[in-house]
Amino acid sequence: MGDGWRPTACVLCASNCGLEVQVEGRRLARIRGDKRHPGSKGYTCEKPLRLDHYQNGADRLIHPLRRRADGTFERVDWDTAIAEVAERLLAIREAAGGETIFYFGGGGQGNHLGGSYGGALMRALGARYRSNPLAQEKTGLFWVNDRMFGDYATGDFEHCEVALFIGKNPWQSHGIPRARPTLRQISRDPSRCLIVIDPRRTETAEIADIHLAPRPGTDAWLLAALAGTLVQEDLIARDWLAEHAVGLDEVTAVLGKVPIARYAEIAGVPEELVRRTARRIAAAESVAVHEDLGVQMTLHSTVNSYLDTLIYVLTGNFGRVGTNTPPIMLAPLHNPSHWRGKGDRFSPVVGARIISGLVPCNVIADEILTDHPARYRVMIVESSNPAHSLADSPRMREALRALDLLVVIDVAMTETARLADYVLPAPSQFEKWEATFFNLEAPANHFHLRRPVLDPPPGSDLLPEPEIYARLCEAIGAVPDLTPLREAAAQGRAAFAQAFFQAITADQALARIAPVVLYRTLGPTLPHGAAAAASLWALAHRVAAKHPDAVRRAGIPGEGLELGENLFDAILDSPNGVVYAVDAPGDGLRRVGTPDGRIHLAIPELLAEIAALGDGPPADPAYPFVLSAGERRAFTANTIIRDPAWRRRDASGVLRINPKDAADLGIATGDTVRVTTRRGSVHAVAELTDTVRPGHITLPNGLGLHYPDASGDLVLTGAPPNELTRAEDRDPYAGTPWHKHVPARVEAVR
Repeated sequence: MGDGWRPTACVLCASNCGLEVQVEGRRLARIRGDKRHPGSKGYTCEKPLRLDHYQNGADRLIHPLRRRADGTFERVDWDTAIAEVAERLLAIREAAGGETIFYFGGGGQGNHLGGSYGGALMRALGARYRSNPLAQEKTGLFWVNDRMFGDYATGDFEHCEVALFIGKNPWQSHGIPRARPTLRQISRDPSRCLIVIDPRRTETAEIADIHLAPRPGTDAWLLAALAGTLVQEDLIARDWLAEHAVGLDEVTAVLGKVPIARYAEIAGVPEELVRRTARRIAAAESVAVHEDLGVQMTLHSTVNSYLDTLIYVLTGNFGRVGTNTPPIMLAPLHNPSHWRGKGDRFSPVVGARIISGLVPCNVIADEILTDHPARYRVMIVESSNPAHSLADSPRMREALRALDLLVVIDVAMTETARLADYVLPAPSQFEKWEATFFNLEAPANHFHLRRPVLDPPPGSDLLPEPEIYARLCEAIGAVPDLTPLREAAAQGRAAFAQAFFQAITADQALARIAPVVLYRTLGPTLPHGAAAAASLWALAHRVAAKHPDAVRRAGIPGEGLELGENLFDAILDSPNGVVYAVDAPGDGLRRVGTPDGRIHLAIPELLAEIAALGDGPPADPAYPFVLSAGERRAFTANTIIRDPAWRRRDASGVLRINPKDAADLGIATGDTVRVTTRRGSVHAVAELTDTVRPGHITLPNGLGLHYPDASGDLVLTGAPPNELTRAEDRDPYAGTPWHKHVPARVEAVR
C-alpha cells in the first residue's frame, strides 16, 4: 500500500477484526481498523492498539531449546531437535502405543492455520486423543446442539429484533462482529430489544433494555423459569414446531411443571420480570441468542446450554435471518457425531465423555498421573499454556512434569514451555501466513488469510508450524516419495487436483497426512510465498462441493472443481478478507443434520436434570462468597499478550467486591486481600463496586503470569486464577470447569 499501511487482523479474541498497521523497524507503530475487512468494516476496540506488546514481548523464543538434566535449557539446531523429538516419539509409540501421545492446542485466538497441520502428525503416530481450550467452554453447547440439530447454531445479531446475551458481555469479550456498534444500534432502536442475563451489571447490561441479574450459580433455575413461562403461558410457536421439530410433548411435560415463582425467587429475579422477558421474546419477529462462559463455566453448564437453546427453538427462532442458524464454516470447529451412529467416546483412563473429539481439560491431569497402561505419556502442546490456563494449576504442573516427553511449540517462554523437554519456536502471528477458523457469522460468512507484515527477529532461528509438523512427519518416516504430486503441481492446479484426489483415495496412509502432503507439493507453487495456506485448498473444495449455491451467492463463479479453485484463489488474493458464502432464506433449516431433518427437542438426561433442580445450589458457610475466576475486562485477553505493561488500566487485576461485603470485612478500595478457596489462596488488591452483587467477587482472566523485568528476573503480576480452581469441580456431562462458581472467602491482609 502506498501509504505504508499493511492489512492484518487482531489476534486477541474470536472476532479477529481486520486491522491495518504501519511498521517502524521491529515495531507495530500505528494500528487502526481496516475499513475493507468484510466483517469488522473498520471497527476495532481499544485492545489491538497495544498489540506491539505481543509482537515484541521480552520472553519471545528465538531458537529451539532442549532441557538439560539439571533442568536448564540449551540451544540446539533444528535438525537435532526434530531428529531427537521424532526418535523419542517413535520409541514411546513402540513401547506404549500411539494412543498414549496426546495433542493439546492447535492455535490461539488468531493462529489456527498451523494447527491444521498438527493433525497430520497425530494421525501418522496413531494418536487418538486431543484437546484444546474449547473443551473448557463450548463442549456442553456442542453436545446439546449435536443432539438437537446435528450441527452448531450461531446468532445473527445484525438483523435480529431481540438480542439475548446469557452469561455474555460482548462489550468486553466481543464474539460477534462489530460488537460495540451493534450493541449501540440495538439499544438505541425502540423497535428492538437488548436483554442481558448476568449476575454482574456489565457494560452490556448497562445499556440493556432488560437486565436479569441472577444469584451466581442459579442460572439453571432462571432459565427454567423463562422456558417454563413460555410453555405455561402458551407462548411457543406450535405450528412451526409441528413442521420442524419432534419431542415437544416430552419437553412441555417437564417445563409445564416448573414452579416459576419459586425458581425466580431462588435466582433472586422478580417473577414479573421473568414473565415480561419471556413475553418479549415470544412476541418478537426474530430473536438471536448468545451464551458464553458465564453459563458455560458454572453449575449445570450443559443444562444451561440446553435451556437457552430451548428458549429460542420453542419460539421458532431458528434457521432464519435474525435468529440462530448453523453457519457455513470453512473448517468446522464442532464435529457432530451423535447422528452418525458412532455413539459417545470416552477418555481411556477417567472415562470422561469426549465431545467433538475433545477430551475435557479438567481430566487431563488424571489421565496422565493415574497408574494405567493407557495413560498419556507424551504431550505436544501448540500455542497453548495448560500449566496456567487449566483448572488446578498445581496438579497440572505435576502432571506435565510426570510425562515421558513434553514438546511445546510457541512464540514465547510460557509457564508450560518452562516445563518442556523441547521448546520449538514459531514466528509471531504477524511474521507468518495465518488465519482463524472462527468463521461463525450468518447469513454471510467471511474468511481472512493474513499475510506477514514483519520478518522474524534478526538472528532468530524460527520455523512456522506447518514446517515443524512436516519435518516431524518426515523424520518418523510417514511421508513417501512425493515426486509424482510435485510434478503434477508444476503442471497446474487442474492436473494436481486429479493426481492428489487419486493418490489419497488409493493410499489411506497418505490421506492421513494430507495437509502435510499439500504443504510439500502444492505449497511451493502458491503465489506470494503462501505455502502455509496449502491446507486451505482442500477446505475450499469441501465448502464449494457442499454449499455451491451459497459460494456463488458470495460472488465466486464456477461449477464443480472450478468453483473450489475460484474460491481458493479468492482467499489467496484477498489480503483484507473475503466473503465466501451467503445464505438464502431457509438455508439454515436445510442444514439441520439429523436423519429426518427435524429438530429433536427432547434430551432425556437433561430433562431429568431440569425436573430435579430442587431448591438452589448448595452453600458452604466456610466459603461464603462465589468467585468468578476469569472476568473479561478492558485490558485482558487470555494470555496472548504476556507483557503486563500492555494494560492501560487495572494493571494488577483487582478483586471486585460489593461495598456492603467490603464494609462487613473492613476492606477499602486499594487494600490487599487474601482470597482462599478449597484449592489455594492468592493475594489481590480490592476494588469496591456495586456492579457485582453481594456475595459475588471477581478476578480477571489473563493475569498471574511470570514475565521478565528489565534485569531478566521473572516477576508475577496479578493473581493466577487457576491456583484457586479444582479439577474435580466440573460439569457431569461435558466436563467443563466451574470457573465462574468457585466457593471462596475473603480476608483483609493487614
